[in-house]
Amino acid sequence: MPTPLAAYSLSLRVGLGPESRVRLVSAIEQAGASIEALVAHPDRSEGADVPADVVVHCIDEDHMAAVAVVVGQVEGVRLDEVVDRTFALHEGGKVELRSKFPVASGDDLAMAYTPGVARVCMAIARDPARAFDLTIKRNTVAVVTDGTAVLGLGDIGPEAALPVMEGKALLFKEFAGIDAFPLCLRVSSSDELVEAVERIAPTFGGINLEDIAAPRCFEVEERLRASLDIPVFHDDQHGTAIVTLAALRGAVQVVGRHLPDLRVVIAGAGAAGFAITKILMAAGLADVIACDRRGSLVAGREGLEAPSKRWLAEHANPRQARGTLAEMMVGADVFIGVSGPGLVSVDDVAAMAPKPIVFAMANPDPEVRPEEIQGIAGVIATGRSDFPNQINNVLAFPGVFRGALDAGATAITDGMEVAAAEAISSCVSEDDLAQGVIVPSVFDTRVVGRVADAVEHAARADGAIRLPLSRSGGDRSGRQRFGGEAGVGAPSAG
Repeated sequence: MPTPLAAYSLSLRVGLGPESRVRLVSAIEQAGASIEALVAHPDRSEGADVPADVVVHCIDEDHMAAVAVVVGQVEGVRLDEVVDRTFALHEGGKVELRSKFPVASGDDLAMAYTPGVARVCMAIARDPARAFDLTIKRNTVAVVTDGTAVLGLGDIGPEAALPVMEGKALLFKEFAGIDAFPLCLRVSSSDELVEAVERIAPTFGGINLEDIAAPRCFEVEERLRASLDIPVFHDDQHGTAIVTLAALRGAVQVVGRHLPDLRVVIAGAGAAGFAITKILMAAGLADVIACDRRGSLVAGREGLEAPSKRWLAEHANPRQARGTLAEMMVGADVFIGVSGPGLVSVDDVAAMAPKPIVFAMANPDPEVRPEEIQGIAGVIATGRSDFPNQINNVLAFPGVFRGALDAGATAITDGMEVAAAEAISSCVSEDDLAQGVIVPSVFDTRVVGRVADAVEHAARADGAIRLPLSRSGGDRSGRQRFGGEAGVGAPSAG
């Protein structure tokens, strides 16, 4: 039976009659759910039911409904309230805007708003780069989507995408201290999406593109990277690629191989597969073959209308190997799946090189179930939180943007992405590396700092930074001794 998850959890308020607690626990467990908490609140009234709160994890929505019915039928138990904890967490949204300073006096108002703010406006008008010193721009990222490829749900529209974008903004703040704002745009073309982002860009220090369907996502990112002077990062591509490379760096140590010697087969030629191929090649891997549902991508093959597929056919697969996904997997060292459920069989994995590395990352159902290839694969990773070695983008994007913003980066380069992957993998020591531990926990507090430092250093090495903030009289903290140019507004020397 699948593992009960917090994503499908209930909070149950019940009244417990005499000796009903044991019956309640037994009924919930027999229903296949797990009890995460049971807190009784004894009532002093003699003979009264004892109120209690129960937190239960279930498998899916149907299971949640079934468990609620089971609880309501337990002898001696009164079911008073059923709350879906995930929906309760989203009530009213997950993020909010807060002030950094109190406005408690006329002096506060005069400096924060009119008339004092006019001096700051004019300083930026004279030198627009000072917006990075004097506004939220220096630490603010827009999380942008058109709602066309949300999670595994498809084109569900901008309103329905908002909970995901809010969640991304929450993670930016919690993990990296970055103020991120969700922007779900109702657009009907790449032109409209690009124009919308270009128009709102003056407010932000970076753009995180999210859940935009291929091939639109490639064109939009390419055009925005060309037109904007701030970092633009499509997380579904590059975040996935960075963490995949980090995990692969750990996996090769576990199985005793070396990155440059690997033969890699990738199932999926969309956004993630394209970016993974590129970052692996940037990291020095030569033999990388990308496959779609027709088989390996090779020059001259049919079905290469998408620019991303043409690039993969022309730049990857150096041996120009032709065949199905199963045929490409024979003798391969690594399989990376970013496609769909059930595409790979146990026999396909068994035909790979000894102790193969298998990253079956389709979510929620992987290309091959991990339990089916235990003892065959040397290392297994997935995109799920209920299996070891989760390839989770949260290991990458907070630190990538933290480093880019701190460096004053104008773009995200290949060098910055490879540096981020190396930093993530460095958080797992040789002593800790194991089949089930090839990447750090997303809650490892070292990850964001190491990634940020590595990205900032790489940005400077690649020359992808604007002039230092201090050129306008400020410093990295944004503090000023006085606000004006050439002494305007400066205190008198006497």
